Amino acid sequence: MSQLFTQSTFAPVALGFFGLAIGYLIVGGSQVLPAPSRSRLDQEAAGALDRAAGVWMFWMPGFLQFLTGMILMIGLTWFDVFEKSPPLYMAALAFTAYGVHWFALGYRRWSGASEFPEGFMALGYIVLSILGAAVFFIGGRDVPVAILFVLLSIIYLVEAPTKLGFIGREGGEKIIAWVQVATGLWLLYLASAFTLNVTSNAGWWV
Repeated sequence: MSQLFTQSTFAPVALGFFGLAIGYLIVGGSQVLPAPSRSRLDQEAAGALDRAAGVWMFWMPGFLQFLTGMILMIGLTWFDVFEKSPPLYMAALAFTAYGVHWFALGYRRWSGASEFPEGFMALGYIVLSILGAAVFFIGGRDVPVAILFVLLSIIYLVEAPTKLGFIGREGGEKIIAWVQVATGLWLLYLASAFTLNVTSNAGWWV
């Protein structure tokens, strides 16, 4: 069967990067900055803060990553509109899986449900993050994206024992928050670099 659509150079990875950046800046930033400190808020105010964060988590890192992942996966498997390469397939897998995971995180935060199961969730995402780092490090062409997966691996390597109660909650959450903020800033760089390279042939490191 002849190809129905022409191949595109506009893989929507910047969309997923930007959405995840906003998620990490909100979640990590709300823990790093001293105001408003959730520990000093009354129960009603803390609940309102959680619900607000949950809405953003659901839509920005959740929906935008899932949308990016589905476009990539369908474009690679059904319509053959993207160059078939291992890194792009890994990106499709990661964006889709992380997007659904942020849907769950956002709804959990909004509803006030228990966060204990997220410790077991983190075990699976440790594997996915390390897999992503390995795929993008191979060949040395996609080192900036591999760095992103290294940062994600650190987040989940700390989150699993923190949520499961093996290390101190306060210390573990502070480490997670700082790495989340650093990851959010790196994601903003990646989103900017991909966009400028595609639109202006800027030659940024990606």
